[in-house]
Amino acid sequence: MSALGETTVARGGPLRSLNALAKLAGPVPVMIALVLTRGVPLPLAFAVFAALVLLVGARLGLRWILVILLGVPAFAAVLGVSFGIWVDPATLPADAAGSELVLAQLGEWRFTGAMYLVGLATALRIAAIILLAFVSGLTTTGAELVRALVQQLRVPYRLGYTALAAMRFVPRFGHELEVIRAARRVRGVDRGRGPIAWLRGTVGLAVPLLASAIRHAERVALAMDARAFGAHDSRTERTISRWRRRDTVFVLGFWLVSALLWWAVETAVA
Repeated sequence: MSALGETTVARGGPLRSLNALAKLAGPVPVMIALVLTRGVPLPLAFAVFAALVLLVGARLGLRWILVILLGVPAFAAVLGVSFGIWVDPATLPADAAGSELVLAQLGEWRFTGAMYLVGLATALRIAAIILLAFVSGLTTTGAELVRALVQQLRVPYRLGYTALAAMRFVPRFGHELEVIRAARRVRGVDRGRGPIAWLRGTVGLAVPLLASAIRHAERVALAMDARAFGAHDSRTERTISRWRRRDTVFVLGFWLVSALLWWAVETAVA
């Protein structure tokens, strides 16, 4: 799950012990800078860098390792084709790399290597940003992130913990939906076949799901009110989120390696 979820797919590793804000402060500036880049080499280099950070710094399960090593590259390759199809060949320089390579042709329309490279550059930027987001998302729980925001950045605890309570509704909705579906099957309610029947059955689940959500929200509100949540300007934290020396080292090291990698790629391409 993401950093906003309660659980995490990583059970250990150096990244897991870092402060939640450190794992955001390191990658986020790089993610913003990548949005402004053009070309293939830079996003490709940072996608590989982010993947190495995850594989070395987080003890990921086999499923997530396969996603990083196989899923993300396949996603970028296919997405590159999707973006490249919409590239206007007239906007490309005549001497653009791959302009003479025809990958596909339909009548007079040609899909060239230059068009694919333009689409691949965009797809690689998205892939690199996703992998950089995974540095925090796969090693941080929602509770850890909220605690860090409240204790380090002084976000009002009323806002932080209320948002956390709201986010915990999402997995509960999934459980409630399965319970409602099981109850309908036990009662012999047939959803029928075909897209119309599927849509009608899905809409029919909305009312009981909404009623369950309202009941759960009422219980949460009563529990928060019984604990005098929001009655005081500050609250006693059960778990303290600390910013340690290792967090500073990680952020500065991440920025330094990113700057050196950026310079090396730009120098090699120039």
